[in-house]
Amino acid sequence: MIAAFLMSFIMGCIIIPRILVISHKHQLYDLPDERKIHDTPIPRLGGLSFFPVIVVTLAMSMAVRYLLGYDVIYIPERIVLVEFLFLLAGTMILYVVGVGDDLIGITYRSKFIAQIICGVLLVLSGLWLHNLDGIFGIYAIRMRYSAPLTVFIVVYITNAFNLIDGVDGLASGLVIVALTAFGLIFIKERQLIYALVSFSTLGVVVPFWFYNVFGNQAHGHKLFMGDTGSLTLGFIISFLTLRICLTGAEADGATNHVIVCISALLVPMFDVFRVALHRIRKGRNPFKPDRNHIHHKLLRAGMRKRSVLISIIGLSVFYMIFNYLINPYLNVTYILMIDFALWIGLHAIINHFIKKVEIVPHSI
Repeated sequence: MIAAFLMSFIMGCIIIPRILVISHKHQLYDLPDERKIHDTPIPRLGGLSFFPVIVVTLAMSMAVRYLLGYDVIYIPERIVLVEFLFLLAGTMILYVVGVGDDLIGITYRSKFIAQIICGVLLVLSGLWLHNLDGIFGIYAIRMRYSAPLTVFIVVYITNAFNLIDGVDGLASGLVIVALTAFGLIFIKERQLIYALVSFSTLGVVVPFWFYNVFGNQAHGHKLFMGDTGSLTLGFIISFLTLRICLTGAEADGATNHVIVCISALLVPMFDVFRVALHRIRKGRNPFKPDRNHIHHKLLRAGMRKRSVLISIIGLSVFYMIFNYLINPYLNVTYILMIDFALWIGLHAIINHFIKKVEIVPHSI
C-alpha cells in the first residue's frame, strides 16, 4: 500500500506542474465572478491528473504484486472484475464530463444525468446497498428499493464533494481524510484491492492539495481541481463507501467501520442537504449555485480562508472520532440524530457571528 501511495504521489508531482504550464500557455483559467472567492484567474485543470494516475498506479501495483507471488484479492475474482470494470467505465464518463465542463461548460442537467448513469453502472456490477445495518431501524432491503437508493447515494455523494469545492484545499482535504480512513479499514478487513484504490487515489490528491493550498498565486503555481477532479473523486468515494457499508452488513462486528465511513462524509453531505433545502425554501432552483455553503458562511462570519479550511476539516475529523467512541453505547440512528443536532447548533452559532459582522458596518 505504501508503494502504491508513493507511485501515485510521484506521478502526481510530475504531472501537476506540467498541467500548470499547459493551462497558463493556453489561458485555461477559472475566472472570478460574484459567487467565487478568488479574485484573479487561476488554472482549473488539476483534476486532469487524477484518473490517469489512479489507473496506472492500480495496474502497476497489481501486476507487480502478482509477479512477486502476492495476492491482492481475498474475495471472489469475478466480483472484483465486474465491479472494477463498471467503476472504470463510470469514472471515465464523469472524467470526460468534467473535462467538458471545465473547458466549455456543461449544464447541471447533463452532469446530473451522467451521475445517474454512473450510479446505475455500480448497481449493474452488483454493488447495491441491500442492508442499512439498522439505520432508522432498517436492515435488509429488497432489490426494487435498494437499487434506486444506491443510485441516489452515488449521485448525492458525488454532488456533495463537487459542491463543497469552494475554498482552497477544502474538497481535496476532506477527500484525504476520507481516503485515509477507508484505506485503513480495508487493510483491517483484508480487502486489499479496495485499499489499493484508496491509497492510489490518496497519493495523487496529496500533491494537488499542496499546490491548491500553498501554491503561490502571483507566480502562477496555484491551481484548482475543477469539475474533472471533484466528479472523479466524488464517484470513487461513493464506490468505496458502498463497499464499506456492504462489508459492515456482511461481517460481524464491523459496524464501527460503517460509522467511521459515514462520519467522514457527514460534512459535505449535511452541507449539500442544508443548501438544497434553503434554496427550495427561497423558491430557487436547488441546483443553481449560490454563496450559502458552510465555507461561504464562515467567511461571512469573519474567518480567514485558511482558518475556514482548518475548521471544516477539523469538524470532519471530530465527527469521525466522536461517532467511533459513542458507537458502542448508542444505536446508529441516534448517533446520526446527535450529529445532525450538532450541525444545526453549529450553524446557529455561525449565523449569530454573521449577524454581528453585518451589523457593525451599519452602526459606524
